[in-house]
Amino acid sequence: MITLHGFAASNYYNLVKHVLLYKELPFKENLIYGGSEELLAISPVGKVPAITTSEGLNLSESSVICDFIEETYPATALYPENAGERAVVRQIMKIAELYFELPSRRLIPFVFSGTEVPESLKAEVRQVLNRGVIALSSLCKFSPWIAGEQFSMADIYVYYVNTIVSAFGASQLDWDVLAEIPGMKEWNDSISQTALAKKVEADRLANMPEFLQKVKIQIQAANAN
Repeated sequence: MITLHGFAASNYYNLVKHVLLYKELPFKENLIYGGSEELLAISPVGKVPAITTSEGLNLSESSVICDFIEETYPATALYPENAGERAVVRQIMKIAELYFELPSRRLIPFVFSGTEVPESLKAEVRQVLNRGVIALSSLCKFSPWIAGEQFSMADIYVYYVNTIVSAFGASQLDWDVLAEIPGMKEWNDSISQTALAKKVEADRLANMPEFLQKVKIQIQAANAN
């Protein structure tokens, strides 16, 4: 049985969890937070998520984990059979990661510390997000799924990327980023109404108080130093 290491407040943890649930694979969860010695023994850079396979293999990085799960358990496919179509799915995922999730993540420390985001950083984040908007507007089909007729790994991946983009784009940039991409908000809302997404979200909300307390303690410790 696969063990999923991490915590439910993490969007990338939830991404992998959703994939496991979608494929109806048995797994257990090990609650563990980033940077701990326990996690470093599993994940080389102490990042969430990580998994331990039934054979005892430890893997980290969400895209690597997702590909491992897909290749090991291909019965419920999350990639198209055609190589070109698979590449398009991966392209959407990579662009969402680099030009949507990562720039938005730069705003998180300011949110948790309650400090103002510098205008120069806001401008940098906006510039990168705008590149993502242009690229995803070109690539995404939403007919009905993000890459076309087949529900794919990109649907799960981008949905959880969007949780960061939506939360911090709106609160820190006063910008509804998803609304810039035709069809994105409607597609995102439809995913959110699925039974699996609702289960993952319920678990995320249950974990948030503990996670925020951990963050508060870390900030206090950093300020004390």
